[in-house]
Amino acid sequence: MNRYPIWKYAVIMIALVVGVLYTLPNFFGESPAVQVSAAKVAFKIDASTQARVEEALKTAGITVDLIALEGTSIKARFSTTDTQLKAKDAIQKALIPDPANPGYVVALNLLSRSPEWLKSLNAFPMYLGLDLRGGVHFMLQVDMQAALTKKAESLAGDIRTSLREKNVRHSGISRNGQTIEIRFRDMATLAAAKLVLQDQFADLQSVEVPEDTEFKLTASIKPEAARRVQDQSLKQNITTLHNRINELGVAEPVIQQQGLDRIVVQLPGVQDTAKAKDILGRTATLEVRMVDESSEARAAESGSGMVPFGSERFLERSGQPVIVKKQVILTGENLTDAQPGFDGQTQEAVVNLTLDAKGARIFRDVTRESVGKRMAIVLFEKGKGEVVTAPVIRSEISGGRVQISGNMSTTEANDTSLLLRAGSLAAPMEIIEETTIGPSLGAENIAKGFNSVTWGFAAVAVFMCFYYMLFGIFSSIALAVNLLLLVAVLSMLQATLTLPGMAAMALVLGMAIDANVLINERVREELRNGASAQAAIHAGYDRAWATILDSNVTTLIAGMALLAFGSGPVRGFAVVHCLGILTSMFSGVFFSRGLVNLWYGRQNKLKSVSIGTIWRPEEK
Repeated sequence: MNRYPIWKYAVIMIALVVGVLYTLPNFFGESPAVQVSAAKVAFKIDASTQARVEEALKTAGITVDLIALEGTSIKARFSTTDTQLKAKDAIQKALIPDPANPGYVVALNLLSRSPEWLKSLNAFPMYLGLDLRGGVHFMLQVDMQAALTKKAESLAGDIRTSLREKNVRHSGISRNGQTIEIRFRDMATLAAAKLVLQDQFADLQSVEVPEDTEFKLTASIKPEAARRVQDQSLKQNITTLHNRINELGVAEPVIQQQGLDRIVVQLPGVQDTAKAKDILGRTATLEVRMVDESSEARAAESGSGMVPFGSERFLERSGQPVIVKKQVILTGENLTDAQPGFDGQTQEAVVNLTLDAKGARIFRDVTRESVGKRMAIVLFEKGKGEVVTAPVIRSEISGGRVQISGNMSTTEANDTSLLLRAGSLAAPMEIIEETTIGPSLGAENIAKGFNSVTWGFAAVAVFMCFYYMLFGIFSSIALAVNLLLLVAVLSMLQATLTLPGMAAMALVLGMAIDANVLINERVREELRNGASAQAAIHAGYDRAWATILDSNVTTLIAGMALLAFGSGPVRGFAVVHCLGILTSMFSGVFFSRGLVNLWYGRQNKLKSVSIGTIWRPEEK
């Protein structure tokens, strides 16, 4: 009656083994570390860079526990935070001779101490939130007015192009704040221009304004279009921040919108606020300009003359100066994709760009009109421009696909395409709030959370053992398995554990034991009614299951509502809460019954069970 088939015990054993394996990494803790990443695409992270880091640490007499090249960064692990800080200074001196123009980002971080055999099984510890691991928190204010001004500037250029294509002559187009002013000599031309705006620029509303002897048309962005621009700017900034931070190896960053114009950024494990700001500011954009090939420009390139008015001086990757006109033909906004690749003829590394419809049209027109001239593709990173390539235009380029090269390595092509995909910020941002939580405070929070869970578990286990005797021991073991499985599932999902999550974990312990209380009381009731011991155990589990399922489903619905509509700490609580309910149904019913069956199931003449005092009604 109370016997499990072998396959059910096999399921229990597999669950226990998996639970232990994926819970183990959380007990090894984290070590202070220094992470080195490239700050510019021209700087590479490879074995030679690692050798320079090792040499710098050796020269400074610093012992490193582990140093490894992982992806696009070098991570060095140390035994203490004091050694970590000394190592950071030594590495910075070796890799960054000019602090005003850093080629690398040297940041403080925390790394797991998990052994390699666990990592080979993809067993990693849970990510810890900012409140447990320490790190930095920023509140960023997005300048929405600047986004609207940028949009108006873009629209002014589009209007100029459209009027030229329609042969509508104007006396000048200028931008005044977020409005665009177009002047005409007669009313008929103004009317024709107004039709063009109505047909091609649905986001604009225009008003006729008489001005002396001329006629002026003032166009402004419609309110609903302005809201759309602001929303898109905020989303683009969030995407850009995600792209940059994720590539720098920050574990589980939190980047989310708050209100209409603010972004919250949390970087767990990053202890250096200055470097965190540097990470946030690392964006790149692309500009296509024509090379100034005048005699004055040639003299400026050779260093014997001044840069002509309307031009700028940039350096190529080889260090060769190039004089480029200030007029921008295309920007990164016209870029829809950037992927690394290889040239079909020379087999050198290149970056393949895909332009949007507007960018493809402009590029086609410019290349058709400038055959034989040089075009410079300038990459701006952290406010500094560098000419990636400046090829001679051999023929018209159409189709919206452009290939750029410039003696790039495969790594440089990958980095360049990454930076271009990340794009530039749609609107400038300002840090209005910043908080740093040190690792010591995070460790204190972990200790307090761990103590709350431990003491909560101990109190529940003591009560169950005292009140239900051997069945209480079975229930306590099932509760421990529930906690083991919960931590294992959170680790497998690489979920982020926060203080609210630890609170949910403590709460789950109290809720999970409810199932065993129901089962134990049901067994007692069956014994009280005169059932045999084996029959009472069987009926207790079977008849309690429906009640356990109902109560857990209703609680799970509430948890799913928190998960769907909550944010931040509420979601962290809801994730642990929902997973804890699911694991408790396995451990409280399936696992605990397996223990009871293993202990009592093979005793054919079982006369009694150790389930505490059974209160029978007095006979009258």
